[in-house]
Amino acid sequence: MSEKEQVTQNPEKDPEKWVTGGEPITGPQESYLNTLAQEADEEVPEDLTKAEASELIDKLQDETGRG
Repeated sequence: MSEKEQVTQNPEKDPEKWVTGGEPITGPQESYLNTLAQEADEEVPEDLTKAEASELIDKLQDETGRG
């Protein structure tokens, strides 16, 4: 399988390996995360990075059935 085929089959990259993963959470991430957290009756920690927010979104999607 060529590298291009591998990338096409699995375009997701581990958030810990994102070049910009250490940057602050984005507005859309924060908004969606707050919605999920409210549904899951959980609190969102402050000062999340993009990567941390992505991982928490995945976790909360599983918990709320939105994933």
